[in-house]
Amino acid sequence: MVPTGIGCAVGGYAGDALPAARLLAAASGCLITHPNVMNGASLYWSDPRIHYVEGSSLDRFAAGELALRPVRRQRIGLLLDAGIEEELRWRHIQVADGCRATLGLEIGPVVITDEPLDVQLSLGASGVSWGELGRPEALLRAGRQLQEAGATAIAVVARFPDDPDSAALAAYRQGSGVDALAGAEAVISHLLSLELGLPCAHAPALGPLALDVQLDPRAAGEELGHTFLACVLVGLSRAPDLISTAAPGSLGLACQPADLAIDAVGAIVAPAGALGGAAVLACAERRIPVIAVENPCLLSVTAAALDLEVIHAASYSEAAGVLLALREGISPLALQRPLASLSHGMNERLPRP
Repeated sequence: MVPTGIGCAVGGYAGDALPAARLLAAASGCLITHPNVMNGASLYWSDPRIHYVEGSSLDRFAAGELALRPVRRQRIGLLLDAGIEEELRWRHIQVADGCRATLGLEIGPVVITDEPLDVQLSLGASGVSWGELGRPEALLRAGRQLQEAGATAIAVVARFPDDPDSAALAAYRQGSGVDALAGAEAVISHLLSLELGLPCAHAPALGPLALDVQLDPRAAGEELGHTFLACVLVGLSRAPDLISTAAPGSLGLACQPADLAIDAVGAIVAPAGALGGAAVLACAERRIPVIAVENPCLLSVTAAALDLEVIHAASYSEAAGVLLALREGISPLALQRPLASLSHGMNERLPRP
């Protein structure tokens, strides 16, 4: 987990947590993560060990409400905001056609909302990004239309406000700001996935930006093309089906032995300052090890603040080592120095011989 819109040093930019995800997938053999970690705009990475799950669905998975069923492919419905200008709309359609022709993805149909979605962006007092959707009912109508037409996953492209001269955007492009789009993006994908029970992910539609020679490498992935859609289509192409466990069959599917369930999860990895999310707390309640990685962000929701027992890791490289230890049945405490004696936790001291 790398929560979106909170300015994480790793995972706060255009898919810059992907190297960490690839490492954790190799260490664990099976990684479940969310689009914020995997989406690099025009850049992406496909790995059968990595399962791409929208954030609210991941929270429900951690709570035991959903299981995940790996699939070979999804039929991705493309949902376009009526507020996207014609030329920009064609750019997105051409990206989808390119993914069909070059990557062999199954994409279609394409539905345009019957009204502009009217996305609005905001920053909280802490600097965390969030947003609102002016016409959520238009989004849901288009989503249901795609579902009825046979789509098994939905890629959404909404028109986001352009503000090329803002100080916040300049700071973000130079590696010291927060992704101002992320909070509103989460609202869109969460709403669709919760209502339809399908894998969903979002790509913003924006006008092109002028060249910035001071661009931070973490933001460079967003500057390579006209759209952010390619990574979303690749991620959704093999996103697992969402299977209800609370009411089996309510989404048209019943649980099977091969489905991934929270009981099989060996650990959850999250930034040390962002441990208050639903997935982390649900895992901690189930006594699933929580690996808290030093990954600076705007939040300070720490293990100490929540009275959580966690395994601290100074980096994602160290977290991968902890995962390997857990996988091999080695206590992470045995790798730390100094190693406290068990006698320190005894209620009564043993007499010395």
